[in-house]
Amino acid sequence: MTGTGAVRTGRPGAPARLPGRVPPLVADAALAAALFLLTLGPGRVADGRGFALQSALVLPLVWRRRAPRSVFGVIAAAALVQWLLGVQLPADAALLVALGTVTARAPYRSAWAAGLVAVAGAVLAAARWAPEGRFLASGAAMAAAVAASALLGANTRVRRAARAQRLARLERDRDERERRAVEEERARIARELHDSVTHGLSVVVALADALGHARPADACAVTARIAETGRQALGDMRRALGLLQDAGPDAGTDTGSGTDAGSGAGSGGERRSPPGIGQLGALCARMEAAGLVTRLRVDGEAAGVPAAAQLTVHRLVQESLTNVLRHAPQGTRAEVRVSCAPGAVTVEVTDDGRAAGTGRPGSAGAGLGLTGMRERAAAFGGVLEAGPRPGDGWRVFVRLDPGGAS
Repeated sequence: MTGTGAVRTGRPGAPARLPGRVPPLVADAALAAALFLLTLGPGRVADGRGFALQSALVLPLVWRRRAPRSVFGVIAAAALVQWLLGVQLPADAALLVALGTVTARAPYRSAWAAGLVAVAGAVLAAARWAPEGRFLASGAAMAAAVAASALLGANTRVRRAARAQRLARLERDRDERERRAVEEERARIARELHDSVTHGLSVVVALADALGHARPADACAVTARIAETGRQALGDMRRALGLLQDAGPDAGTDTGSGTDAGSGAGSGGERRSPPGIGQLGALCARMEAAGLVTRLRVDGEAAGVPAAAQLTVHRLVQESLTNVLRHAPQGTRAEVRVSCAPGAVTVEVTDDGRAAGTGRPGSAGAGLGLTGMRERAAAFGGVLEAGPRPGDGWRVFVRLDPGGAS
C-alpha cells in the first residue's frame, strides 16, 4: 500500500529529539564534571581558595549552551581573579570550551569580543607564568589554542546552519509535494463529479421535457424522479465546491473542459456514466489478468448509492488493488468487500502479502496515493484507515456517508 495512515505532526523548524539522545543539560553537566576531575591536580586545590577557583572555572559549563555569553563572562572573570592571585590551574581549559560555545552559538560580534578577551588572557598568562626566555613561545602556543577553539566553534556554527537549511528545504519540498498532490486529486475529483452532475442534469432536462407529454397517471412518478435526480446532482455539486474551495477560481472551468474532452460521448450522443460499484467485477477481472488473484463480495443494493459515492468506492478499490499489485510479492491474494446499507457504504480491501518489516516495499515514499484516497473519503464524511494486518498482509478500510456533504 501507499502508507500506514500515520499523520505527520509538528511544524518545520521545531527540533526533534532522537530516541535515546542525552539531553543537552545532562551532557554539559557530565562534561563539567569530567573536566573538574581531570584538572583536579594534587596540591593545587588543597586550600579553600584553590577549590573555589576550580569550581568557578568549571561548573558554569553546565549552562554553556543555554547562556553561552554569560558562562564565558563568568569563567573569564574567574580566570582574571586567578591571575591576580597568582594561582595557576589546569582548569583554565574551561575558558577554551566556553569560547568555542560562544563562537558556535552567540552572535558574531559577541564571538569576536570573546576571542579578543581569550587572546588577552593568553598574553597575560604567558607574561606571568612562562619560563624565563620562553614568553613568545608560550604566548604563541596559548594563542594557537585559542584560535583552534574559535575555529572549532565556527565550524560547528556553519554545519548547524547548513543542516537547518537542509531540513527546512526538505520540509518545504514535502509540504509542496503534499499540496500539489491534494490539488491534483481535487482536480481529478472535480472532473469526475462534473460528469456525475452533468449526467444528472441531463436526466432532469429529459424528464422535464417528457413531463409535458406524460399521462396524468405517470406525472407524479416523473416529478418524483426529477426531484430525486436534482437532489443527487445538487449534493454532488456541493461536495465538488467543498473540495475545490482552496483550489482557485479557475479550477471548475479547467476541470469542466477536461471532462468534456476525456469522457466522450457514446453512440447516439448519450454520455457515458462514470464507473461505480457495478464495474468492480470488471476491475477485479483486470487485476486477475495482471496476476493478482482477487475476490469480490458486494452486500446490499448498490442502486440506491449516489453516482458520485459509487465513483469514490470504485476509485478507492482501484487504488488499493493497484498498490497491492505493485508492492506485494507474487502470489498474493486480495479480497474486496463492499457493503451498501441505508445511509452508509463500507469498503474493505485486504491481502495476505508477505513483506519484510511493517510496510510494503516501496511504500515509504511520498505517500501521494494515500493522500488522494483520504481526499476522496473525506468528501463523503469518511476517514481512511490503512495499515498492516496482524501477521501478514495489508488492510484498507473506509466508511462513507453518501448523503452527507463535506
